[in-house]
Amino acid sequence: MINGNYKTTYAADEQIINNAYKAVFVWGLAALAGLFPFVANDYLILIACQYGIMVIAVVGVNVVTGYTGLVSLGHAGFVAIGAYGVTVLHQLLALTSIPTGLHAFLAIPGAMALAAVIGIIVGLPSLRVKGVYLAVATLSSNFIIIFVIELDALAAWTGSKTGLTTVDPSLFGWVLDTQREVFAVIAAMAFVTVLLVQNLFRTRVGRAFIAIRERDYSAELLGVSLLRYKLTSFSISAACCGLAGAMFAYFYAKVLPEQFELMLSLQLVAALIVGGMGRTMGPVFGSLIIVLAPEILKLTLGALVGDSIQAAQIRAPLQEIIFGALIIGFIMFEPLGITQISDRVFRALNRWPFARG
Repeated sequence: MINGNYKTTYAADEQIINNAYKAVFVWGLAALAGLFPFVANDYLILIACQYGIMVIAVVGVNVVTGYTGLVSLGHAGFVAIGAYGVTVLHQLLALTSIPTGLHAFLAIPGAMALAAVIGIIVGLPSLRVKGVYLAVATLSSNFIIIFVIELDALAAWTGSKTGLTTVDPSLFGWVLDTQREVFAVIAAMAFVTVLLVQNLFRTRVGRAFIAIRERDYSAELLGVSLLRYKLTSFSISAACCGLAGAMFAYFYAKVLPEQFELMLSLQLVAALIVGGMGRTMGPVFGSLIIVLAPEILKLTLGALVGDSIQAAQIRAPLQEIIFGALIIGFIMFEPLGITQISDRVFRALNRWPFARG
């Protein structure tokens, strides 16, 4: 099959952006993100921030599920750890003599490290079970994390069921107290996360993850330590979700336990399936669909029946039906997701106007 990606040097083969169409697509998106805060209204900024946070979290799910083949339904718990962890760390750092402008540079890595440690603990069952059993184990961890957050004994730290009021971070004196300013940080973090994870799978660690996904027993016979690499996969995945949680806390004025329950975990998995598991652009495309679907539904129902209580009551179950239909539809008709569709488009463009075979 002609794919339009003929390479003549190793350097060309190592390039991530390996043709002009991808270069235009990637750098066009970067330019759009840079101009977006200056031309978009508050509503679009809100949607864009939600999208960026979702991309970072789904990248984390992609590491453990898409690339390592370990099914997880508990990643909303890691997002919660990141959101609560960064808020608590800001409160603790405020009691020290460390300049306020440096707090975010300590709180964000701290929240990610905490999520990574919890990820290692949650990943321990993957050493003994897989498939649906591992999915149930990770789902249970999500419930446990929310239960711990809601404990009255920890109310002084977590706020229990009433949640925590977040802080406006300061970067070298630049206080992020508007959604447009927070969007700049979220967009940068999303871009860097996607790029770093893409490069991770060009390394020995990433190739070990893929080997485990294809056949873990064969990978172990070839010298891949299942103990080391499965837990590493969970820790990296949890750290990405912890970063998403930190951005979540910076964006919203308050974090509540119900924001990180089962529905969020299902949305993360749905975004990965729709976008394409084990592909770099899978989280980017899938998150866009999952974030925009409720908004399009809201606008459509608003145009048909108006903004009424009845419309809101109809919208909630319809949203869940749409998510379910998307998952079933892509599993049945395009299991490799939107990324596979985009690849076909790029291949057709690369070989135009030559053979279509």
